[in-house]
Amino acid sequence: MNYREEIEKYKEELFAVRKHIHEHPEIGNEEYETCAFIEETLHGWGIPTERILDTAVVATITGGLPGKSVGLRADIDALPVTEQTGCAFASKVPGKMHACGHDVHTTAALGAARLLNAEKETLPGTVRIFFQPNEEYSGGAERMIKAGCMKDTEAVFGAHVDPNLPEGTIGVRYGKFYASSDVLDITVYGKTAHGATPEKGINALYTMSDMILKLVELPKTVAEDHCVLTMGTFESGTACNIVPAKAVSSGILRALGPKDRNAMKEASKKVIDETAAKWGARAELVINKSYDGIVNTDEGTAHVEKTACALLGKEHVVRIEEPLMISEDFGCFINASSGAFYHIGAGCTYPLHSDHFLPTEGALLTAAAVHAAVLKNYLEA
Repeated sequence: MNYREEIEKYKEELFAVRKHIHEHPEIGNEEYETCAFIEETLHGWGIPTERILDTAVVATITGGLPGKSVGLRADIDALPVTEQTGCAFASKVPGKMHACGHDVHTTAALGAARLLNAEKETLPGTVRIFFQPNEEYSGGAERMIKAGCMKDTEAVFGAHVDPNLPEGTIGVRYGKFYASSDVLDITVYGKTAHGATPEKGINALYTMSDMILKLVELPKTVAEDHCVLTMGTFESGTACNIVPAKAVSSGILRALGPKDRNAMKEASKKVIDETAAKWGARAELVINKSYDGIVNTDEGTAHVEKTACALLGKEHVVRIEEPLMISEDFGCFINASSGAFYHIGAGCTYPLHSDHFLPTEGALLTAAAVHAAVLKNYLEA
């Protein structure tokens, strides 16, 4: 079946779905109405669902033939952004907007479900579609997996709209794709003294300054791939003539793959300990784990590339040459099974999270068709 042609049968229905979701955005872990709407839509098509956590939905399409199990993930949360697109279906919720395209992600996944359910009697195996909450903040992927959504799912695929790609285009990336992220919270304890006799104190501000300068240089000597350590906050001192006894700083570490991630965390701790000792201060480091990043499997990426080329034509499939230093929690699904993450041309040149970001309806149809083909071809392989 040519899903690119078949999806045209459902386009008006899907456009209405996208319109509703875009008009009613909900922030992470508040997606109650969004989940209810997803369930209502799927039930109307005869597709059963399961609610896990509070705001996560799993849809299951059971094929009429025995086979494997494959998954598709779509994130459903919005951002605290005031929309400025001026479109006819702009957000009706003040200060909230689907500024990252998750309305398209959700609707495209629903479209893929619509296509596959129409031929479920001849479908080998099982398709599970994970409608995930809270991708933008603390991450819902890991919590969904811990809640048991995967069951026997052997591979999971997912995608993100990309303003750097034109409508009708798919972007694939082999191996390391998105960076992991970890937040570093550092506290330095020194000893206060009068500014006239600084030698009697231990300046926590000086100590922290020295640490920061050394930390941000670590990627150049420690990491094998591109890596970023950005320190973003620094608080210290109470008056210009008092040696500060405490300094607090926080930053974020972004690395490609677990090897660099672990090496950078170890190197950061060493720099902090050695610098504190040099100044006679004491330091505490707390590393708050965030997203694992995305490392696509070669098999999963090759499958997506082959499928997209057959469906759209080779001229509409590009290989993304450089990994991205932004983060995404889809990697949790790959780590729990296998699979790949790919990009969908948004047909919109405004950047992600912009108050003007608005992927086209054509991008939605392309995504739905590719998703359906990727899932079915995986089951039939």
